[in-house]
This record gives sequence, structure tokens and C-alpha cells, in this order.
Amino acid sequence: MPNQIAVVTGAGAGIGRATVRMLASYGFDIALLGRNRQRLHDAAAELEESRIRTLIVELDVSDADAVSAAAERVERELGAITVWINAAGIAAIGPVLSLDASTLRRVTEVTYLGSVFGTQAALACMRRRGCGTIVNLGIAYPLRGLPMQAAVNGAHAAIAAFCDSVRPEIRALSDRIDLTMVYLPSINTPRLGWSRNRSGHALKPAGRIYEPEVAAHAICQAVLGHHRDIWVGASSILSSLLSAFTPTLRDRLLARRGFAAQFTKDAAAPDDADILDETLTGAYAAHGPYEGIPLRDQGRKPLLLTKKLRVGLGAAAITFSVLMAVMYRPARRS
Repeated sequence: MPNQIAVVTGAGAGIGRATVRMLASYGFDIALLGRNRQRLHDAAAELEESRIRTLIVELDVSDADAVSAAAERVERELGAITVWINAAGIAAIGPVLSLDASTLRRVTEVTYLGSVFGTQAALACMRRRGCGTIVNLGIAYPLRGLPMQAAVNGAHAAIAAFCDSVRPEIRALSDRIDLTMVYLPSINTPRLGWSRNRSGHALKPAGRIYEPEVAAHAICQAVLGHHRDIWVGASSILSSLLSAFTPTLRDRLLARRGFAAQFTKDAAAPDDADILDETLTGAYAAHGPYEGIPLRDQGRKPLLLTKKLRVGLGAAAITFSVLMAVMYRPARRS
């Protein structure tokens, strides 16, 4: 039986590169898409011992024609695409008034439209056979609403809304194509080092930091498990409850603590080069300079909140509340 074919955008570094490694361990043949040819070749070289086939396509995911052409090339040279993962993205961080129109446009084009164009290209191929899996990335609740992250938050919110609208279209056509969102917490990748920084401070990831293999594991679970969405990390539970029931309180907490949570104690960072317009040279790989929680922490993997698990937790919480209400119900007076 031939190997399944996976396409990964942003495959040269960060989450994309970690995902490529993990997919290779499952035996997928992989097309690596990205802007930096050298890093794509480095990523492919790491897979040589896996004895899988690879294909490198240098492109900018914000170019719809290039993404569509890449999909057709993968189908010709590797075979039918069964999995497509949109892991490419860029960031600009700073107060919203510090971000000019070209910066906001570029973040939206790469992060949001790059995922849209990738999804379209994948669907065009998968609909020929009526099956496949597409994975898009979002940000988990602890990172939603962070100050200075308006451009990134807006792009990822748009991706989630886009997927919500496309899923009924897929279902109406009776295709067995999964469109999955994986919501990630802070991940230890090189992303912050090449983001456009307009904060005036040296940056660090906010909240608990996980290694990129954790993100890759969640993405592979989405590929193998036919999930609608997956949330990584238990911290999403509390943040989602605050957002749902006390959004104003959460706004106040973020206004008070959200800025400092993203700053290091180092001196203000200079306005270094970023990757918004051009890719940067350098031996960047999956990991960034921060220490994160690895895939296995004391023998246990980080919590992945699938729909089934969330429903189970919700049912347990309701059952517990009902039992407490019955047990402590005031006795009737005779």
C-alpha cells in the first residue's frame, strides 16, 4: 500500500518543521512548502533515515495561484494528497496604533489568507476522491485578547470563522473531508525572534510555553482522529470560562497583567529585521530560545481537549452541580 501524502506549509521552521518530523515517523510522504529554500532542504535532510519521499516547493502562501499550482505539482509528483496542514504564519506585535496599514495587511495575507488559499487548494484536490483531512491552526483561549496581539488575534479569529462556514459546505456535498482547527498555547519556536516588534520591549511568549513537538502531536492527532477541533493545554478551560461568563473581568486582568506577561527583563529590543516582507537567512529549526514543556513531562503528555473530552467534562460538571444542589437542598418545613 503506498504511503499517504501530506502537505505542510511553513515546513522550514517552527511548528511546521516539528510536524514534518512527526508525520514522517508515521510513514507519510511529505511535500514541504515555504519561502526559505535552505531551511526546507534542511528539514527534508532530517527525514532521509525515514525512507519517505519528499518534495520541496518554495512559495509564499499569500499567493493563491502559487499555492494552487503547488497542490497540482504534489499530486503529479508524489500522488493524491490525503492531508494538508496550514502551519505558515507571521506576526506583528505592538499597540494597534503602532501598526501601519501595510503591516496589518501583510499579517492578514500570510496568516489568514494563506490558510484560506491552502484550504481551497486542498479541497480542490480532495474533492476528486471525496476524502482527506485539512488542519488549520488557531490560538488557545489563554492567548486570546492579549494586548499588542490584535493583528495576530484577528487573523486567527478569521481562520476559525472561515472553517465554521466551510464545514457545512463539505457536509452538504457528502464528502468525507475533515476540516480541523487545532488551538495552540504559546509554543517555543523562533517566531518571536523574527516577528515585527513595535512594543518597545524585548518579547517572550505569554503563559505556559510548550515545545513544538506538543503542537505537532496535537496536529497528528487531528490527522489520525477525525476531530472537529482540538485544544492544547488545561489552561484553556479556565480562560474559556472567564471569557464566557465574566468577559469584563478578563479584560481587566489582561489590561493589568497582559503587557508584562509578554516582556522579558532585558533592555528594550531594537527594531530588528523581520520576515514580513522577506525571509531571513539563518539556521532556524523547530525550537526557539525559550524553555518549554516537552511532549512528555514526567511520563505524561499535555492535555488535548477534543470535543468528546469537553462534552464529558461538561456533563460531569453538570452532574456534580445537580448532586450538590440535591444534597444541600433546604429541608421543607412541616
